[in-house]
Amino acid sequence: MVTTHTRLAWLDALTTALAPAIWGSTYIVTTELLPPDLPFTAALLRTLPAGVLLVLFSRHIPKQAEWGRLAVLAALNIGFFQALLFVAAYRLPGGLAAVVGAVQPLLVMGLVWVLDRHQPAYLAVWASLLGIGGMAALLLSPGAAWDPIGIAAAFAGTTCMAAGTYLTRRWRPAVPLLAFTGWQLLVGGLLLLPVAWAVDPPLPTLSATQMLGYAYLSLFGALLAYVLWFRGIARLSPVAVSSLGLLSPLMAVVMGWALLGQSMTGVSLAGLIAVLGSILAVQWASSSREPTPAPQGAR
Repeated sequence: MVTTHTRLAWLDALTTALAPAIWGSTYIVTTELLPPDLPFTAALLRTLPAGVLLVLFSRHIPKQAEWGRLAVLAALNIGFFQALLFVAAYRLPGGLAAVVGAVQPLLVMGLVWVLDRHQPAYLAVWASLLGIGGMAALLLSPGAAWDPIGIAAAFAGTTCMAAGTYLTRRWRPAVPLLAFTGWQLLVGGLLLLPVAWAVDPPLPTLSATQMLGYAYLSLFGALLAYVLWFRGIARLSPVAVSSLGLLSPLMAVVMGWALLGQSMTGVSLAGLIAVLGSILAVQWASSSREPTPAPQGAR
């Protein structure tokens, strides 16, 4: 019998899934609308304006005791993750970077097991391994270059996101959702500011299309998506949330096929189905367990 908790868990999962689905559109927006060779500037313009808007709208200043943890979460979820993500993207084929990123649910399971003494469900473990295999079949080409620095950056970025997802849930910050999201984006954007200034060339004069592209990344790819993501972390288990992140490269592939005419082989289609099955299995395994109370400030 499907309980009320299970129905609510699936509804929360569907709502949270909108965040990685939006992030999956980043590839097309970046390649088709934005000026080239400005990865850190793109990350900066995506996060910092969204953070400013949310902070001004929420009008909530965290207490002095909350700043330490908030800064750590902002670095893990936004600043370090975005910087490492773009390093990996420039040094690795997108498929290989996505396959490395697919280990995130397993990393979160390991953190929950070691630190919370909460053994993961066998179904979730095997489903996560299936997700990695499916992602490899979907995206990994036979001639992918295994650049050591790129691999290290991709794994470090994935580890940052996994730790951020786990700690966001574990620390249960008593901060309203919009303020909690806004301050993370603001602090994370400030961390990206010196990197963008030192590494990227100056921002050229933007066309109307390019300005719309940056506006989309900020308003939808950061402001809306991260609000939904942190809401999901407050309501779902960290493992369930992390598995939903696999939808991002999945959506990028589907949009590339639908809008750019990119090909999809039988093996790719099988990989896509495997990844979807993996996500559904992890959600099922997570929803069948007893819920833990959501953070008061993130409701």
